[in-house]
Amino acid sequence: MGKLLIPLASLLSGVGLLVVGTGLMFSAIGAQAGLANFSGLVTGLIMSAYFAGFVYGTYACPAIIRRVGHIRAFAAMASIASCLPLLHVLWLTPWFWGFLRFVTGVCLVGLYIVVESWLNVVATSDQRGKVFAAYMAVSGLAMALGQWLILFGDRFGFVPFALVSILFSFALVPITLTPVNEPEPVEAPKLGLVALFAISPIGVIGAVASGLLSGAFYSLGHIFGQGVGFSERGIASFMAATILGGAVMQWPIGHLSDRFDRRWVLFWVCLACATVAGTGYYLAREYEESLIFLGLLYGGLAFTVYGLSVAHVNDLVEPDKVLEVTGGLLLLHGLGATAGPTLGGALMDLMGPESLMLYFAGVLVLLALCIWRYAGGGRVALGESTSHKSDYVMMGAGSQAVLKMDPRRGASADAPKARR
Repeated sequence: MGKLLIPLASLLSGVGLLVVGTGLMFSAIGAQAGLANFSGLVTGLIMSAYFAGFVYGTYACPAIIRRVGHIRAFAAMASIASCLPLLHVLWLTPWFWGFLRFVTGVCLVGLYIVVESWLNVVATSDQRGKVFAAYMAVSGLAMALGQWLILFGDRFGFVPFALVSILFSFALVPITLTPVNEPEPVEAPKLGLVALFAISPIGVIGAVASGLLSGAFYSLGHIFGQGVGFSERGIASFMAATILGGAVMQWPIGHLSDRFDRRWVLFWVCLACATVAGTGYYLAREYEESLIFLGLLYGGLAFTVYGLSVAHVNDLVEPDKVLEVTGGLLLLHGLGATAGPTLGGALMDLMGPESLMLYFAGVLVLLALCIWRYAGGGRVALGESTSHKSDYVMMGAGSQAVLKMDPRRGASADAPKARR
């Protein structure tokens, strides 16, 4: 374990700085888009470009890495990613910002692929579960911290973008100085949508819905706070509380889903979360502190949707198919995240900034209806046998490379259940 500690700490600290910078970038663009009076639809399109770049990069970056190698690809994408935040200050134009966000998404997913591949090299097979958990925990805490950094300096000027550039640059130091072997090339994921839907309609729809929720939250949460009159500290607290709520509640809800029928745990999570979001719609303009508490509850429920969807699908497939299936769900999550900011921004233009909460509630109710439809509308099976179920694992939206550390991959399992 001692040999693992130093390279693992170096890689995780570098990833943490990258994610902090990513979180700050979302807030900085949201703040300046509001100051420039961009409409919700335009801001949503700008933010959607990042997730579109992320999805495109999952296909393009593996080919680049195979052609020039991990180290050269990492150096090139890191250099570009570090420069891009500063370019936002030069020209405040939606189309230019959208282009920058798209390229940023491509570069960051490339960086994640390389770093996560190196994590796979560092972690031995019996330690991958612990490394995976540590990686998810660091990512969640770093994203929450990034929301708070918007309070430092002039949030409407050059300072936030300079901080992002600095964070990205510093992130490269521990990563590049870590002595690790060259990983195996990463293959681009194969998205067999029809096959995935045949395995589990609920899992497929849940993965898309989770992207619709998370993409809109990260992209429009700051604009929502500005629009309903939050203080800057209140906006940062709301965003950070929601993200931390998602990190804290993953484990108890996941444990509950390991004991009971996972479909119905997801169903009740959706209804409860929709209720919280609907309450937030009515409280948004009057009760800032209450909404921060509601954000904690909302995040604790909403950020489990993806993990529950993945776990449900993994209950139905053989262990040697986990990597392929989970990679497909990750792409579906990314497609949902690409559409989410645009849909949420359009609704905010139509009904006001507080309607972002109605958007969240609507997505969750639709998902709950789909679960009811495909689960047969039957009674909740509280006493269901769990002998064939895989364990719940906290999941985030990284790259396909991190999926190799999923402790469910290659684990022994019985034949999958005939449930969808």
